[in-house]
Amino acid sequence: MTGVPYWRLSAFYFFFFATLGALIPYWGLYLKSLGMRPDAIGLLMGLLMLTKVVAPNVWGWMADRRGVRLPIIRWAAFLAVVGFSGVLLGDSMLWLVVVTVVFRFFWNAALPQFEAVTLTHLGRATHRYTRIRVWGSVGFIVTVIAVGVFLDHFPVVLLPLVVLVFMAGIWLATLTAVEHSGAPVPTTHEPLAGVLRRPEVWAVLLGCFLMQASHGPYYAFFSIYLEAYGYSRGLIGQLWALGVVAEVLLFLVMPRLLQRYSMRHLFLACFALTGLRWILVAAFPQWLAVIFGAQLLHAASFGIYHAVAIQLVHRFFVGANQGRGQALYSSVSFGAGGALGSVLSGYAWAGIGPQATYLGAAAVSLVGLVVVWRWVEVAPMSGSIPSTE
Repeated sequence: MTGVPYWRLSAFYFFFFATLGALIPYWGLYLKSLGMRPDAIGLLMGLLMLTKVVAPNVWGWMADRRGVRLPIIRWAAFLAVVGFSGVLLGDSMLWLVVVTVVFRFFWNAALPQFEAVTLTHLGRATHRYTRIRVWGSVGFIVTVIAVGVFLDHFPVVLLPLVVLVFMAGIWLATLTAVEHSGAPVPTTHEPLAGVLRRPEVWAVLLGCFLMQASHGPYYAFFSIYLEAYGYSRGLIGQLWALGVVAEVLLFLVMPRLLQRYSMRHLFLACFALTGLRWILVAAFPQWLAVIFGAQLLHAASFGIYHAVAIQLVHRFFVGANQGRGQALYSSVSFGAGGALGSVLSGYAWAGIGPQATYLGAAAVSLVGLVVVWRWVEVAPMSGSIPSTE
């Protein structure tokens, strides 16, 4: 990590994912408190993801064209705070749709471009990415536990104020971050259309889409699901945190795993274990020990998945394609995949029930397993240290 502004980069991840720790697990409960039906909750949760389809690509194109990222990240973080403040002005369905679209348009600019900043700082040592990204997981753990306890004693209507505090922290963290001061990013690169025509590239993106689609019922309804089985909000927060603790531990050992196992095998394992996770959630919601074990599988369904995917994208999209590559990964997986999963889970929740919805999520992740097994078999798939050139 010599020469890498470790703590400045880590601070951004801490506050970014601390915000998600306050927002994602409890936003469904907030919407439910406003009297919204499951299909409306699924739609609004899906909209949080859907805005990632277009926005990251717009910001990625702008950053690659200008050759700088931090000024864009700073303005976007500030305007996201301003946009989310609109939640305090109304609570109708239409108004929340408008606020969500506005604030997420700016919010979605930050993370993909900051990922490019971090990976550029790391140079050839991108296998150490998880040592920085782990602080995002720590931030999520801190807030998901604290907010769960907070909501056991205070009304959920205060949740938007809590989220705003952490969003302001993201903006302040961007003010301390610095761009890499070494050689400029290489401008020689394969045209973007040519990269996207490679089978291993679209197969990875399709796999990422399916992985995040399978998480739709989790992000939109997991807290509501557990509350219906008598879990307190404090315990629900602790279970969310447990999943991220498992993710943290995975991130700490990920550099060794990448050097010992091929990324193909790690990718296959994460899809298989994700399917198992949703089956357990569907079949045994009343058994705390089983839910405990299912949450530990977050180490695979997000930890291994994201660590492998982020490195594959960094390999496939080089030079001036870097920003757009990270934006494309974000928009296809967390954007389109997460949105479709959340929206469909809202309708499935009301139509076929919670258990069947989670079994459907397991089936989606297993389709992703087939895609990866069939098409992600290319030369640059070993766990060796990747090059940025």
